Amino acid sequence: MPAAPDQPTRFAPINFADKLSRIHEQWQPRVVAEMNDYQFKVVKIEGDFIWHDHAQTDETFIVLEGNLRIDFRDGAVHLSAGEMFVVPKGKEHKPYAEKEVKLLLIEPRGVKNTGEENSDRTAANDVWI
Repeated sequence: MPAAPDQPTRFAPINFADKLSRIHEQWQPRVVAEMNDYQFKVVKIEGDFIWHDHAQTDETFIVLEGNLRIDFRDGAVHLSAGEMFVVPKGKEHKPYAEKEVKLLLIEPRGVKNTGEENSDRTAANDVWI
């Protein structure tokens, strides 16, 4: 979590493996850092997500471990560890992972993971780890 204005800055790297080891549930992104109004979130996923979009913002997926498929109504993109893809704002998409995938997501603070859709996959915002 960022230091409060009256607290000294903490000079320590963020270790993705350590942060991910603390996550025990799927599809629940956790914030590890902020830059301006953007959040960096780690998440573990497996299986199918829901169709959704983000009308006001792009969304960046960076695969840390595993293989991810992001489906679109007109195609799909396949990502492996070390690869990233930016879903353009307003583009309906649905992530899918046959086996567990560990991701880093980058998106503005306050963006709901399911866009305007509500489902059992909708996660709480601003949960830090």
